[in-house]
Amino acid sequence: MKLGIHLPHVGRKAGPESIRAAAEQAEALGFADVWVSEHIIVPQGAPYPPSPIFYDPVLSLTWAAAFTKRVRLGTTVLVLPMRHPLPLAKELATLQCLSGGRLILGAGVGWMEAEFDALGVPFRERGRRMDEGIAMMRAVWSEDPVTFRPKYIAAKIETMRMRPLPPPIPIWIGGGSDAAINRAIRIGNGWHGTRTTPEQAGAMVQRLRAARPEPEFVISLRSSWDSQDDDALRTRLAGYAAAGIQHVMVEPTARELDEWLAVVERIARAGQGIAEMETAA
Repeated sequence: MKLGIHLPHVGRKAGPESIRAAAEQAEALGFADVWVSEHIIVPQGAPYPPSPIFYDPVLSLTWAAAFTKRVRLGTTVLVLPMRHPLPLAKELATLQCLSGGRLILGAGVGWMEAEFDALGVPFRERGRRMDEGIAMMRAVWSEDPVTFRPKYIAAKIETMRMRPLPPPIPIWIGGGSDAAINRAIRIGNGWHGTRTTPEQAGAMVQRLRAARPEPEFVISLRSSWDSQDDDALRTRLAGYAAAGIQHVMVEPTARELDEWLAVVERIARAGQGIAEMETAA
């Protein structure tokens, strides 16, 4: 099992030096990858996310990529239906090329209707826009010239070009709903779940493997940690590994950078002997 870590790009701890320090630390400690989340604009007083300070995920990963060599770069998750696929495809292709092929695109349909409204995107079409957006991005990433005729997204793509063509970008579909799981099985290169306990993980692995037995289809989980009990974290990680989970991304809940970095060291120690930690390049 591989172990990833969230970057501090949200809340009062966020900033360029925080992101750089955490990315460099993650690589030095042997984490497989570093991860960022997404909200573009949120209602005042919303209970979640906990802060409106939310650095852009693609730019945050580009910044992290500039200071690292080995660690992979993931999104947990980009809300694809909120964005037009073409400029997003260009941004992600650029990041994939600049980073030497280290990007993992975790993608979900989103849940905050007010955010969709602010962006002028139909909330109730997000599932269809998700599927079509993925197909559109894969087309422009692999075909030159490209023709793509969408049904739901406003675009006219007839014998056009978008370069550079990136190395393949794996897409892990996020979400625990039946629709998300079925989408991962149908069009994903992996599944990136959340709120799944070690006790629940075995059944989820069986469900996914029944449809996607190939090991290249990655089964991944996002798990937060309040830094209260190191042994409990180690037990949780061991439970995920025993259930057949291939990848776990841990998100600390620390609010200050110094505390965050100290907690990440504890997470690395908890993963020793369970996760496949790597030496820095």
